[in-house]
Amino acid sequence: MEKDVRGKLSRWYTASVRVRYQESDQMGVVYHANYLNWFEIGRTEMIRELGITYRSMEEQGVLLPVTDLDMKFSQPARYDDEITIFTRMTTFSKLRIKYAYEIRRLSSEEREHLHKAQHSECPELPGVLLVSGSTSHVWVNREWQPVRLDKGAPGLYSALEQSLTGGGDR
Repeated sequence: MEKDVRGKLSRWYTASVRVRYQESDQMGVVYHANYLNWFEIGRTEMIRELGITYRSMEEQGVLLPVTDLDMKFSQPARYDDEITIFTRMTTFSKLRIKYAYEIRRLSSEEREHLHKAQHSECPELPGVLLVSGSTSHVWVNREWQPVRLDKGAPGLYSALEQSLTGGGDR
């Protein structure tokens, strides 16, 4: 029987980026598809913080395609804003993973305090919410066949599992 840790949320992992000119339109508003790129940055940096890279996953023959996407827009990001991408796992099993995201604009003071705080159980994250969303993924091999992560990449499986049980907090 597969162990599924639904209902257990990882802490929030963060990554910050500055909105580039090419990501915005003539009014300085970010084009909606760029938020998908920022979700990817959030996932990539979260995995990196756990000591694993996407490259190493792929070298082990494990791929992670998106199977579902949800986004809700609250306020626009604008050219030259410094935004923070909050990312966490909401569902994790040997076959699937689901992430939640919040893209926020933080004040200078909030950014300074961000690195000191752990946002695991906080009901509300700092800053102004711009976009929230989620992505669902399935673990597959190079032939795009489902693969059990604990068999295909046991180190990654352990790191993600520990992140959900509190061992991944750094």
